[in-house]
Amino acid sequence: MKRFYAACLAILTSLNTWASERSLDIVAPWGIEKMDPAVSGYVFSRMRVAETLVDTDNQGQLAPGLAISWEVSADGLNWRFTLRENTLFHNGTEVTVEAVINSLEASMAKPGMLNTAPITHLEADGNSVVIELESAFAPLPALLAHSSTLILAEASFAKNGDVTQVIGSGPYQVDEISLPQFMTVTRFDDYWGDAPSIKAASYLAVSRGETRALMAESGDADIVFTLDLASQARLSRNANLSILSEPLPRTILLKLNAGHPFLEDKRARQALSLAIDRADIASELLRMPEAAAAELFPESLGIWHIGVAPSSAQNIEKARALLLELGWQIGEDGFLTRDGQPFKLTLRTLADRPELPLVATALQRQWQRLGVDLEVVVSNASAIPSGHHDGSLEVGLIGRNYGLVPNPLVSLLDDIGGKPEEMGGAWGTMNWRDDEVAEWLDTLRQSTDEQELNNLASLIAERLHQEMPLIPVAWYPQTAAVSNEVVGFSMDPLERSYRIDQMEWAK
Repeated sequence: MKRFYAACLAILTSLNTWASERSLDIVAPWGIEKMDPAVSGYVFSRMRVAETLVDTDNQGQLAPGLAISWEVSADGLNWRFTLRENTLFHNGTEVTVEAVINSLEASMAKPGMLNTAPITHLEADGNSVVIELESAFAPLPALLAHSSTLILAEASFAKNGDVTQVIGSGPYQVDEISLPQFMTVTRFDDYWGDAPSIKAASYLAVSRGETRALMAESGDADIVFTLDLASQARLSRNANLSILSEPLPRTILLKLNAGHPFLEDKRARQALSLAIDRADIASELLRMPEAAAAELFPESLGIWHIGVAPSSAQNIEKARALLLELGWQIGEDGFLTRDGQPFKLTLRTLADRPELPLVATALQRQWQRLGVDLEVVVSNASAIPSGHHDGSLEVGLIGRNYGLVPNPLVSLLDDIGGKPEEMGGAWGTMNWRDDEVAEWLDTLRQSTDEQELNNLASLIAERLHQEMPLIPVAWYPQTAAVSNEVVGFSMDPLERSYRIDQMEWAK
């Protein structure tokens, strides 16, 4: 009997050892194009290999990262980021102020998020990095949470500044990497934070959604991100998998040319919005009812979310009344005319996101009920910005990511702010400007007062909702198939981390 118990104990010990050594295999559609964080930093951030000065918490709010604290001078021109002590890179060297400055300067030397800040100089002061600005820029800490600003050891860089290896300071270190598809990581035992339970993980980029779904189904992957609708339905019947989805701060929206004679009056834009059945699009096309969006910013963006219920955003009779006020009449063919002109518009959308043409077709059908003749043109990604710049764009259906950094202000400054003659950004408003909104944005660009941020953010969101230069339709859902052998999985709505250091194997 003792021998039997001993044999059972040996088997259990062997199984526990196997589980602790087992790799967590992750599959996603995004390739690892280069070692450089400016290009592929999102992969190294999500796999918890490298870290930024500023992090975010599970609610998407700014939190200490490699910097334990930060402060700004009274004039807003000098920021001081104090580093965490006793922090090591994966090659055993210390995370010093000099190493941080080296990484930030490398980021600034390339096109990227950090170049949107008016930085003039970086310098070391004791255990702090001091960033000097030409003009006040309050969202700087949010920029320093972007994956293009990952901090790497100086040994990661060649003499010409190219990144030749990724030596970060995260809870996992790169074990093997094969561009552009595959990477393995192992636990870094000298990590400054809590030690992860899972010892090793792998990342595989697979572009075909059908192949990713088959890998989840066969057990060849433990976590698979981004599932098409058919795969979601099939995998949801698999007892070994859980299917999860989370609305992202990436909004499917209509970009309207507010200078167009049919669209220059806000009542016309409001009418088009009121004619949209968002619940139908979210449920039937995206298979995620909670993705219906009657405002630009989801709840995950906190103070920018004003809480407009999608059910209150559709009213076809009110839409018709607004157009009647503007002189539009329904003709015998069921379409609107005014002064002999039909209410006809062309909508351009993008072929590289398969859900957008489907949504465009649904909008075509829904606006036809209102009497609007909508032509849909599916083209490449350059069609929207080129149509914006040459003035030919009438309506564009796009996905706009307001979560590139943990503060949508950065995107809005590009989309809506700027000089009066610019009248909007290539992925933002077109021929629409509100001087009061521009003033509020400029105040937020400079102010670090939290109460002012809270007040003005909601005012801006509300004004955009009333004026409708951008009409929200739905929030993008992120989907994942997760093996039931994985415990503790959760999705980061800002997509900065896969949170693998918070997971463990089922006992």
